[in-house]
Amino acid sequence: MAHFAKLNDSNEVVAVHVVNNDALDLENEEQSGIELLISIQRAYRFVKTSYNNNIRGTYAGIGYSYNAAEDIFITPQPYPSWIRTGSFWDAPTPMPTDGAMYSWVEADLNWQLEPTE
Repeated sequence: MAHFAKLNDSNEVVAVHVVNNDALDLENEEQSGIELLISIQRAYRFVKTSYNNNIRGTYAGIGYSYNAAEDIFITPQPYPSWIRTGSFWDAPTPMPTDGAMYSWVEADLNWQLEPTE
């Protein structure tokens, strides 16, 4: 099975389609899958994604974006202050690693300890 992200004009992933290997030219899998999908759904752009994260940073999901210059899919930014590293986002302050549960507080740009019951 091959997976393809369907992109809108802003390079945002709007769907992910699975194509059976029997429908593909396995020597040119990506291009043959794109051509098949375009023949079915004309006005869209498709980019292959890997369920095993073997290519393009991470498996594409709806709402992710595709960065053609870096040839990677990027997860949605969780907070405005977070900094992108490759396909993912990091908090400007690392989360404590003491085993407790924390949530991010954007107004404070820091982690808040979750109350325990």
